[in-house]
Amino acid sequence: MSDRLADLADSLRAVRERISAACAAHDRDPAHVRLLAVTKTFPASDAALLTDLGLTEFGENREQEASAKAGEVASLRPDVAVRWHMVGHLQRNKARSVARWAAEVQSVDSARLADALAKATRAARDAGERDTPLDVLVQVSIDGDPARGGCPIPELPALLDGVTRTGELRLRGLMTVAPLGMEPDAAFDAFHQVAQRIRVEHPNAVELSCGMSNDLESAIAHGSTCVRVGTALLGGRGLASP
Repeated sequence: MSDRLADLADSLRAVRERISAACAAHDRDPAHVRLLAVTKTFPASDAALLTDLGLTEFGENREQEASAKAGEVASLRPDVAVRWHMVGHLQRNKARSVARWAAEVQSVDSARLADALAKATRAARDAGERDTPLDVLVQVSIDGDPARGGCPIPELPALLDGVTRTGELRLRGLMTVAPLGMEPDAAFDAFHQVAQRIRVEHPNAVELSCGMSNDLESAIAHGSTCVRVGTALLGGRGLASP
């Protein structure tokens, strides 16, 4: 086993132990919490090694990096079915490319972006580049700060209805990032309450993506079904390979 694979195996074991402990503390099944490895700035070789350890779901923040990395990992591990998730801010003019490689976009925060993704998905299906609708999560802004991204809570109903009407997008749930300066418990409790309200009209929107390396326990305590972990798995970004 290479040194890097051994390091990743140790980190993955530690993260899984944290997830299991958090689930046990709140009477939840760890099988109901997905671990999304956020590989931004790290090389495709790291993602390939993580597939050797059993991970098959990866998150990326930048379209250009993600597109290239998805292709590289497919070459390195051609027999592994990898699902790539866009978790960062997405510009509408990148929608066409994203529709080619992404299984899911977790950062839909406007009707204009949803429309662009729907059109791109339709074009990708017509071109034979994908054969399924695009799974999406709507990103919620807990504090309404436009600089942090996300849809303000009062605008959520209209955006959710718009997503479901496209026909090319499959609404899976909600995503959020705990606002700076706000305690994670308070942020994720507010997020959970929003999710409960929107499920009245959108009962299939069951995914709650919240929690990262430093606050995944709090997220799991408040119902997260997907934690997005980068640093705790792969190390500090400053140590990443170029």
